[in-house]
Amino acid sequence: MAGLTRFERPVVVRIGHHSAERSVFDVNDAAMILVRDLQSQTEKRRQAMDACLQVLRGETHPPAARRAFVAAALEAKILRSD
Repeated sequence: MAGLTRFERPVVVRIGHHSAERSVFDVNDAAMILVRDLQSQTEKRRQAMDACLQVLRGETHPPAARRAFVAAALEAKILRSD
């Protein structure tokens, strides 16, 4: 299943000013960050969560979730590199 949820390229984020940068390699990692670390209930966060769930259910492909996660990370100011 891991191959079906993996991103083509990792997304690099940094959560909190004092934490290390983190590479997000797949939909599961992205979903965990959305749930744990992005507390504000924005539309971009909701869209990213929906996209991750759709990949996990086999309804769409990882690039769609990656795009949505990048948009949510950018909005939350945690994106370091795409």
